[in-house]
Amino acid sequence: MLQKDLGKRNVFSGFLVKTFTIAELEARKLRHDPTDLVVRAVQPLLWLLVFGEVFTKIRAIPTGNVPYIDFMAPGILAQSVLFISIFYGISIIWERDLGIVHKFLASPTPRFSLVLGKALSASIRGLSQALIIYIFSLILGVKMNGNLLAVAGVVLVVIISAVLFSTFSLVIACLVRTRERFMGIGQLLTMPMFFASNAIYPISMMPVWLQIIARLNPLSYEVDALRALMLANYNSTYPLVLDFGVISLTAAGLVLIGGMLYPRVAR
Repeated sequence: MLQKDLGKRNVFSGFLVKTFTIAELEARKLRHDPTDLVVRAVQPLLWLLVFGEVFTKIRAIPTGNVPYIDFMAPGILAQSVLFISIFYGISIIWERDLGIVHKFLASPTPRFSLVLGKALSASIRGLSQALIIYIFSLILGVKMNGNLLAVAGVVLVVIISAVLFSTFSLVIACLVRTRERFMGIGQLLTMPMFFASNAIYPISMMPVWLQIIARLNPLSYEVDALRALMLANYNSTYPLVLDFGVISLTAAGLVLIGGMLYPRVAR
């Protein structure tokens, strides 16, 4: 029994080491172009500065006792993580064309380590966006929750969400054959996912059919968790346990699917 337990621990620790090695390898790419993080921050900052400030003044969207700019800030962070992660799968197609995927598949690295490692590297970009949006939100006067546990919760939500959407992107990349088709599908999915969520307006404002879609959309649960953790005085729509449960289980399921489909990329 002891030997079996030690064997299981060694397998698990080996899996983690290989996963973080792949994540670190992917993260190194940022060294070659760190300006990418700054460029990607422009869009969410424009949403906060222009859209958020205008709608806060005209009070067009009912958000209760929370100013609209406060309500919107977590939604824009979720949008930023989504937009960064959903196109992450295109790197898989590039690697296939360069022959890198074949080398990975020939190595003893488990397929799930490859998928999870690449997904975790997307969270680094997501966390950089979170830092920028936090700073800018404070400048705009958003009442942020400074509790360290809440901040740690935001970090965890961003990591899980980046894994979720980047793995979803990888699954799409495993099923399509060209970069052009991947980009088309990615663009087709991102905006409906964003607008069919509670990122910029409450679900209660939507027509009934759209409310059903929004409640099936994992982005809605990410946004709800971020609002509960980021804002000083906000009562979440769903329990945090449910929010974390939905995004965690969805991410885990997509990692499993991605691990099974990954060899298809090389075909």
